[in-house]
Amino acid sequence: MATNTVARTLHDVGLATWFGGSLMGAVGVNGAAGAVDDPGQRARVANSGWSRWAPVQLGAIAAHGAGALALTRANRGRLASQAGVAKTSVAKGVLTVAALAATGYSALLGQRMDRAGDVPVSSGAVPNEETPNDVAGAQKQLRLLQWTVPALTGAVVVLNDVMGEQQRPTAVAKGFVRRVVPGL
Repeated sequence: MATNTVARTLHDVGLATWFGGSLMGAVGVNGAAGAVDDPGQRARVANSGWSRWAPVQLGAIAAHGAGALALTRANRGRLASQAGVAKTSVAKGVLTVAALAATGYSALLGQRMDRAGDVPVSSGAVPNEETPNDVAGAQKQLRLLQWTVPALTGAVVVLNDVMGEQQRPTAVAKGFVRRVVPGL
């Protein structure tokens, strides 16, 4: 009997790292930058933290994606034959793509802030009255995105749990029967 331990590990550890790192960054990195005494150094501190995290985040996303593809391939029979599995899988895929887009756009906004240099801000994602307009605009978007990424990846965690429940033998049997005899 073949197992999917490696695929599940890549999938789950990658997703956990993506979720946890994004949440820690919103709370820890962006928040801690506000504790720096010099407002002109706060953006630099936040950008430095996110820049150090970026390769880990990218690796986590790649691991999650590789694991997801392997698990999809391994479960293609259930996707086709068990009622509800394909819908959950599609929803999970849509949320994952949305999380990727939000993560990528956050990175672009962070690069824009980094290129601006040492500008005064209140914290990593909050401008102050002296923040230049272009940086303030990027920060306002980042303020929303810093919570969007963990919300989306957290929703993927929930759907992953739903899919785990769909693999219980009784759920597989019921899902197959519902697919063969609609309306039951």
